[in-house]
Amino acid sequence: MLLNTTYFPLVWMQLGNAGIDTTDEGFATFEALLLREEPFVLLDADSAQREEREHAHEERKQLSLWMKRHKTALRTFVRGQINVEPDPARQACVRAFRPTFEAFWGYPLFVAASQEEAFKVADRLLAK
Repeated sequence: MLLNTTYFPLVWMQLGNAGIDTTDEGFATFEALLLREEPFVLLDADSAQREEREHAHEERKQLSLWMKRHKTALRTFVRGQINVEPDPARQACVRAFRPTFEAFWGYPLFVAASQEEAFKVADRLLAK
């Protein structure tokens, strides 16, 4: 996972097709963002190119443990994640996945058809 914090409080993330490694630079950056104790929004523009894959049991376990350690900060400072997805069918898939995502991560998942729409959603979330 790569996080670009240049435009904080808008944080661009790239998950790619790699496995989950909670000891990588991306999760270290995520932890540093949470330690700032300031609200921010995650923007995911590469979800359309990402291949769906099942994560290994150990990856899921490590992610779950990481999330539990940061649960309060995640719920407090991450105002939401916005997936930029131009395809209507994939938008529907994201919307269907939203309850599962929110139950696990503790913050809402949104989908936008374009970056412009994503910025509008982010502005609304950060204004709260």
